[in-house]
Amino acid sequence: MVVTTENNGPERNRLSEKEWKFSEILALPGILERWQKVKKWFFLRESTYDMTNRCNIRCDGCYYYEGDKQFARENRELEAWRTLMQSEKKRGITYVVLAGAEPSLVLDLCEVCHQEIPLGTIATNGLIFIPESIQYRIHISVWGSDETSLNVRKAKNMLQRQIRNYRNDPRAVFVYTFTRENIDQARQVAEILAADGCRLTFNMFSAPMDYDGGLRHTADSLKECRKAMLGLLEKYPDNLLFSPYSAVAHTHTSGLHELFSCPYPRMNPSTAIGLGRSFRQYRTDLSWNRSAACCVPDTDCRDCRHYAAGSAVVTARMFRHATDPDIFKAWLDYVDTYLAVWVMGYEKGPNLSDNPIAPPGHGLL
Repeated sequence: MVVTTENNGPERNRLSEKEWKFSEILALPGILERWQKVKKWFFLRESTYDMTNRCNIRCDGCYYYEGDKQFARENRELEAWRTLMQSEKKRGITYVVLAGAEPSLVLDLCEVCHQEIPLGTIATNGLIFIPESIQYRIHISVWGSDETSLNVRKAKNMLQRQIRNYRNDPRAVFVYTFTRENIDQARQVAEILAADGCRLTFNMFSAPMDYDGGLRHTADSLKECRKAMLGLLEKYPDNLLFSPYSAVAHTHTSGLHELFSCPYPRMNPSTAIGLGRSFRQYRTDLSWNRSAACCVPDTDCRDCRHYAAGSAVVTARMFRHATDPDIFKAWLDYVDTYLAVWVMGYEKGPNLSDNPIAPPGHGLL
């Protein structure tokens, strides 16, 4: 989840015949103000950390329990984690993503991380309240209605328990993950969350390696997801942290890597710049493996449409979007959305682009 400005070749997404200079694009109404707003956060440099290999639920299609990272020994030593965070700061890391299995089971470790690096996010199932002393963004995973959560996640009354814990909590963003089977439930869930004043954003289920279950998307389900996302964005603009370009980028028939070229080390051999140089994904024993390092390890990269991946993959491709006012406004909306979802205290502005825009070099499929 790093914003860099890497030049990735001559690819263009011209929506007009005019050859635009970047200064001309910035001079148009609304664009310069939004550009200045988002560029203040280009210092963010992330890494991610598995805090524990334990979880209080078990979900179908869980990424953590794929691959060998689940077998890493847990390091529960507070000072070991403090030392790690201090060394991460020296490496230039300014933002941490604490994940799992379930990080709320090791709140003392989360507290140490927050003390050393104050910007970050905790990815949680939301069934355990995280103390307010930990002022990280809290991403609460939602996989459908309570009936679906019972079937897929083996937890009763999950949404109501999550809302009870995090209603009116400025840290909380509910993350609705669209699967092939829960598209029709998104409207019901959004209505419930909006009625309680909760903020939400969208994620796309992206299949783990070798996954052959019923949650994997098809071309038809991707199309239905985009339709649902755009409809809900129009209906709940005050609660939904999202943009039309976010919907396009994450529901395209091509995955994020094919659309934008993933900069995470797992798919990027370069160590010269950006995530290829800085990003690490630490396991519970505080080790890391460059060949496996990405925001959600053990995902099938061809199928990756994760919201977490997009926060780096799309935002890092500024030069691909800075060729035309319409595509640049769409990119600014995406970055504005990403910052609102991930950064405490950042407030999203109105989307500059109301219509779906195709990614550079691609159609809207």
